[in-house]
Formats: sequence, C-alpha cells, structure tokens
Amino acid sequence: MRTSKLLSGFAFLVIAATSSLAMAEDGSIKITSPSEGAKLDAMVQNKMAYEVDVGSKGDHIHVYVDNKEQAVLREKKGSYTFETMSSGPHTLCIKVVNRGHTPIGLEKCVKVTVD
Repeated sequence: MRTSKLLSGFAFLVIAATSSLAMAEDGSIKITSPSEGAKLDAMVQNKMAYEVDVGSKGDHIHVYVDNKEQAVLREKKGSYTFETMSSGPHTLCIKVVNRGHTPIGLEKCVKVTVD
C-alpha cells in the first residue's frame, strides 16, 4: 500500500516535470547581436538582431530596454533599431507574447553597457 502511494507520487512528479520541460521547449529566441556584455556607442542608434520561434502559444514579440516596452514586432527574424540610449548599463530583452499582448514566459535578455 505504501509502495503504491510512493509510486503514484513519483509518477505524478515525472509527468509534471515532463510537461514543464515540454512547455519550456515550445519556441525559442536567439539574440544574434549585441552579445552579452557588449559595449555600445552612446552616439549612434544601436540595433538588436534576432531570430524567434514563437511556439504554439505565442503570436509576436515585444522589445524592452530596462523593462520598458520599446516596440511590438511581428517579424520572426530581423533587427530593431533603438533610439539613442543613455550612457551606462542596460538590459535589452525580447519577450514572446500572445495575441492579447500577454507574455507567455519565453524571453531572452542581454546586458550591455553604453559608453
């Protein structure tokens, strides 16, 4: 009896872990530039190049600088040109969102420094 409860509990954990893993693998984001830790020039408009697979639950992407939305993009591969950024550290992110513009949990960020 105790063994069957343990096996049932273990089976539930395996199924839950597998489901979470499958959801995390549904879609992908690759920021091809700038790279993590890159130094960007404050005097120019910098670009972010990306490739995105929005997966089965996503519809499009939002671009953020320091958690502030900058753009709504529908292209799955391309680039986005930022307005001139202030000097200092910044976090650039892409988040996959659904049709209601709600993030689905798939995101990629890079930290850069603008000089």
